[in-house]
Amino acid sequence: MSTAPEPTAASSKSIQAFKNCWSCRVISGGGLILSGAYVFSAARRVMRQGASISMGTVAQITFAAGLAAWGLVIITDPVGKAQRKTT
Repeated sequence: MSTAPEPTAASSKSIQAFKNCWSCRVISGGGLILSGAYVFSAARRVMRQGASISMGTVAQITFAAGLAAWGLVIITDPVGKAQRKTT
């Protein structure tokens, strides 16, 4: 018998404010893109030193691409722009 607390009007307003706040999306998305660039540069630094490419380096590059993609998704907000079809 689980009783989850009902979302209050204040919490739903703050969620809506984040979705509509362009500067919030740019700051958080830009931060994720920059962190992806930092992780990618760390992986490239190891490769430039002439070390063999290991699975850890490949995982770093993949993680960096995921961070950058996540940042782009937050900035573009594709879910908020979708229109529902009404029949």
